Amino acid sequence: MSLVLSALVVVVFIVLPLACLPRQIPLQGLGIPPDFESLTLDWNLETTPDPNWSGHLIFDTVSSLLLHWSNTRYRNGHNIVPGSVPIGTLLYHGRGDNAIPTFPGWTSTNPEHSFTFCADSTSKDGSTAGCWQLTFVVTRPLRVLYFDGASGAKMENGPMDAQDLLLWGGVDPARRMDERERLNALCALGKDFGIDGYARMEMDFEVMLCDFSNGVELLSADYLAAWMAGPAREPLILGTIVSASWNSRHPGETRVHLDLTKLISFYDTSLAPSLIPEREGKERWDHRVLGISAPDLAVVKTRLQDVLASGTNMGSGVDWKTLFRVVVDRYADRLETLDHLLATTTTDNLPERAPIIQTELRLMLTPYILYTARPHWLSSTSNSASYVYGGNEAWALPVWRACATRHTAHIHRNSGVQSRLTSSERLLLGALDGTNREICRVLVRMWVAGVHAGVDTLLPREADPSASTPVLSPTLDQWRTHAHSLISWLDWSAWVKCRPMCPAEEMCYLPTWPYFGVNEWDRKDERWKRPQPRCIRKFRPYSVL
Repeated sequence: MSLVLSALVVVVFIVLPLACLPRQIPLQGLGIPPDFESLTLDWNLETTPDPNWSGHLIFDTVSSLLLHWSNTRYRNGHNIVPGSVPIGTLLYHGRGDNAIPTFPGWTSTNPEHSFTFCADSTSKDGSTAGCWQLTFVVTRPLRVLYFDGASGAKMENGPMDAQDLLLWGGVDPARRMDERERLNALCALGKDFGIDGYARMEMDFEVMLCDFSNGVELLSADYLAAWMAGPAREPLILGTIVSASWNSRHPGETRVHLDLTKLISFYDTSLAPSLIPEREGKERWDHRVLGISAPDLAVVKTRLQDVLASGTNMGSGVDWKTLFRVVVDRYADRLETLDHLLATTTTDNLPERAPIIQTELRLMLTPYILYTARPHWLSSTSNSASYVYGGNEAWALPVWRACATRHTAHIHRNSGVQSRLTSSERLLLGALDGTNREICRVLVRMWVAGVHAGVDTLLPREADPSASTPVLSPTLDQWRTHAHSLISWLDWSAWVKCRPMCPAEEMCYLPTWPYFGVNEWDRKDERWKRPQPRCIRKFRPYSVL
């Protein structure tokens, strides 16, 4: 018995420490999802996306839904999304008396917004001491339709295209201020489908109600102290801008819940192919829904009717909002950091900075760098021989495939999920797959370039007997080219910031309708057409907006 125990102690003494050590076990590619796209995708690291592919635009606009900052930057919306406003939500309505509207009207999600419309109908000269603000509470889920972009901005050049095309079949600049007719027509359009109202973004988010007697009840009618007219109203304007900024970044306006399983996008090239040549050669600021062909518009209208007539329990159950957000969160800050490192690297500090940049690239790809993914000088097998394209980068293809497919592999694998996908979800899946695939492609190419340049400490080039002293300048040029191309292609508004950060008495601001100056409707200045961030003062003396 003592001999057995002694032997057991020896075994435990030897085995346990070894078992406790971290081990990298070669999986021979087991971590890669099944090649569900092998017949349709070209796994060549040198292949760039088709210039007419719009999936990255769908990805960004969907990621930006109900975000004030993104939709202020790109005012011309391209999405129509059914949604709901939950029970208990407060909606605000400024007006000239305390009467509940008996016809369609506007409410805001923040009281600062509605207060700008607060007035007193008994005032003779506009200098009244008070004004009326009504607060409503939602008593049942309200069915709404959301138009993205700055769809409440009464401007030319596109913000209201989607609404006017649906209602009137065309866009007439002379009708941009016909809000009463527009709202009445929208309510008539949605009546047969049980639509209670419409969500848009003006200077802040608003919910246009079709019937104030159905689904909401008056919580209070307050005669508030009013602001005087003229320069004295400057703090009020700033207050509206500040309250709108609360919804600038994720999660955005949370009082409207969107159903992405029913999303309609004018960037969907299968739905509106006539818009492809309309966008060709134009910057994104100039993308418009105007220009869609009559047959395509008819298809959109039919799709919208089908979506609105469908039941509420549709779809696969995939949380698309979170899935899109995971990708943005995973790469937005890291790509910004990478861009900074590349921009601040010089010929003099390149030998020190190159390994740092390579480490950042490796960190982004760490969950996907398989043990067997090694360059030929470190591989004991002919692992890369099976990849006959891609040149010297072929050994890294398993890394790209793992990175590009990991987030959605379960959707492609599961036939039950596949069978429940709506047409909108298939659009979302394609946009997510394609965008994530391109991010991974570029990052893998940059990482491989660093490995081949000899700056990756975990895959040292010294093991290659044919290696010479690395020349890093071409690698830096390649890194910069790839990173700039990717960041420009993605064009995420998360990277649009005031640089340097604004001081404590200022805030970062994008030019917002209607605060464009005296002739706000007709301003042609580039800074209004192509909004750029700048710091403005929160207090007196106020900045010129």
